[in-house]
Amino acid sequence: MGLRLVNGDPGEELVVDTGPLSHLAEAGWLGVLRSVAGARKVVVPDAVEYELRRGESTRPHLQQVLGTEWISRSALDTPSENAAFAHFSAFLVSGGRNIGEAAVLAYAQVHGATAVIDDGAARRAAKEAKVRYTGTLGLLCEAVRAGFLTLAMVSSVADHLMETEYRLPFGPGEFEKWAQENGAV
Repeated sequence: MGLRLVNGDPGEELVVDTGPLSHLAEAGWLGVLRSVAGARKVVVPDAVEYELRRGESTRPHLQQVLGTEWISRSALDTPSENAAFAHFSAFLVSGGRNIGEAAVLAYAQVHGATAVIDDGAARRAAKEAKVRYTGTLGLLCEAVRAGFLTLAMVSSVADHLMETEYRLPFGPGEFEKWAQENGAV
């Protein structure tokens, strides 16, 4: 689903999963998310904050995410949030995995926010539930189309993300070619 990036409506929210935050921070590009969000609020549900805190002792770059003032935290504690979380958990959570994705989708559904998720199963669940979503790469491509980021800059971001073992549908140095071949920019 498309996003309007530059100077987004201040009432809009991006609710972001652990993976995109972790990889952007590790690659040194967390500030790009802030820029791409524009006037929109960036939110992490309590389950994502928990995952970030749980990993910060072995992945120090997560401290950067946790220390930002421009990322809001939100507990899922209303009946509608809890019901949505239970619904998405039934499809996604297995052995303690994908709790963050379930929380992101629950928040997005209840609050009309856009979920920023990269996990395939979470994206399928979002699509089935008609929850607005995008991936990290989708946000970056939208920023290029809007003229907010350059193709060369996003190519650099993509290469740095791959250095953090972030999976992308192309290899190092191939973002521009992939984007043009797939009509992504």
